[in-house]
Amino acid sequence: MTEPTTRPGGLPAAVLWDLDGTLVDTEPYWIETEYALAAEHGGTWSEAHALNLVGNDLLDSARYIREHMGIDLPPEEIVEALLDGVVARVEQSVPWTAGGRELLEELRGAGVRCALVTMSYQRFVAPILAQLPPETFQVIVTGDQVELGKPHPEAYLTAAAALGVRPEDCVAIEDSNTGAKSAEAAGCTVVVVQNHVPVLDGPRRVFRDTLVGLSPADLGALRLP
Repeated sequence: MTEPTTRPGGLPAAVLWDLDGTLVDTEPYWIETEYALAAEHGGTWSEAHALNLVGNDLLDSARYIREHMGIDLPPEEIVEALLDGVVARVEQSVPWTAGGRELLEELRGAGVRCALVTMSYQRFVAPILAQLPPETFQVIVTGDQVELGKPHPEAYLTAAAALGVRPEDCVAIEDSNTGAKSAEAAGCTVVVVQNHVPVLDGPRRVFRDTLVGLSPADLGALRLP
C-alpha cells in the first residue's frame, strides 16, 4: 500500500538521503585511507583514481583499487581495510555538510519521513547515526544490504518500499553522478548538490548550490511529476 503523491502542504512523501558527500563530507577520509593503503602495500594512487570511486559500491571500488593501485589483496580485504581507516576518522570527528543536519531537523518537525541510502557499510554508518536523534531515519539501506549497488536503482527502490511510498513521490538528495543515476532510475526526483565531482544533467535532476536554507516545502516544490 503506498501513500498519496504528496503529503499535506505539498511536502514530499519521503526524503531519501545519500550519506558520503551529501550529509557528511567524508570523501577526504576515504581518499586519505586509500593513499595509506597504497603506501602500506607498495601500490600507487592518484586523486583522479580516488574521484572515480565517489558514490560507488564498495566491492566495485575495491576491485578498481586492486587493479589500478596494483596491490595483491582480495577485494573483500580491501573493503575492510578502507572501513577500518574511515571509521577511525569518523569516530574522532563527523564532518557534517552545510545545511544537512538543519534540513533533517526541519523534515522531522514537518513529519516527513527520511531514509538513508548509502553504499557505505553499517559499521561506517553507525558512529554517524550516533550523533543524530534516535529515529532520524526510519529506514537505513547500506551497501552490505543490497545485491546491486549504485548506479543500479535497487537501494533506492528498497528504501521506498520499506517506507511504503512510491519512488516517484520521493525526493532523493545526492552529490555524485553514480548516486543520481541510481535515484533517477528508481523514479525519484533527485536534488543534486555537487561536492567533489561534477554531476551531469538528467531528466529528473534538480541542482542546488547548497542545502543551506532548503526547507521541506522547497523539496516538495522541486519534486518532478
